[in-house]
Amino acid sequence: MPIPFTCPHCGLKTSVAEQYAGQTGPCAGCGKPVTVPPLSGTPFAGPQKSGTGVVRAIVVGVVALLLLLACLPMLIRWVGRAPGAERRSQCTNNLKLIALALHNYHSIYKCFPPAVITDKDGKPMRSWRVAILPFMEQKPLYDRYNFNEPWDGPRNRALAGIAIPTYRCPSETSPNLTETNYVMIVGKGTIGGTPNEIVGIKDITDGTSNTILVVEVTGTGIHWMEPRDLSLEELSYRLNDGSGKCICSRHTGGANVALADGSVRFLGEWVDAETLRRLILRSDGKPMTSF
Repeated sequence: MPIPFTCPHCGLKTSVAEQYAGQTGPCAGCGKPVTVPPLSGTPFAGPQKSGTGVVRAIVVGVVALLLLLACLPMLIRWVGRAPGAERRSQCTNNLKLIALALHNYHSIYKCFPPAVITDKDGKPMRSWRVAILPFMEQKPLYDRYNFNEPWDGPRNRALAGIAIPTYRCPSETSPNLTETNYVMIVGKGTIGGTPNEIVGIKDITDGTSNTILVVEVTGTGIHWMEPRDLSLEELSYRLNDGSGKCICSRHTGGANVALADGSVRFLGEWVDAETLRRLILRSDGKPMTSF
């Protein structure tokens, strides 16, 4: 059935087939665009198309936002597993295992191992890192160590090529895999103490939760068997100062330390010298309350 309609521009009256209902085309009289009226009961689709597109865009936007929110936890976990964060986390785990081994040693011997053990002439023989091997799941290696000769004696040199991953920070770039990144601070008043000095938890009168047990140092050049650590007399009290004689790491902004209670903390470069000194000394009568 033809559809009659009048051009709104020139007033031409005409009719078209119903198949053109709702469509737009040029007027036969003036050539200007006109829209054929819809059939009775048929919604007029022409002008409504733009509104439908807006609604459709809003729906798509809402769906996209919901998908983003659903994926957000996954994205956060992915960022947390970025290489730098992952290596720092592994370094933290290494120090936790070392602190646990030191505490297990203490449970048996009622003290921590001396940082450096010497012979009667004062020659360094072995390190605390050797003493805790049985508590680091390294009992077979401990049994191979010859305690009758120094760490670099002829028989012990046969062990020099063995690397222990737990004694090395995964961020370390030194090609020498037997080099350790974890040392005690040694000297009067520290837990590492002086050569052959025995220190137990009872001697840490400033509190185990705020006294440093083991620290992280990068580029030490120290073989894990070597009885050499970080000297208090030469220590720089500024983290990551590039001197090689400070608590330092290849982590951004600070370094990890293990405390005498077995916990591990990340010390930021902003820690001041006095705070660091009080954390290192075990019984100076000035315990830290927070840091």
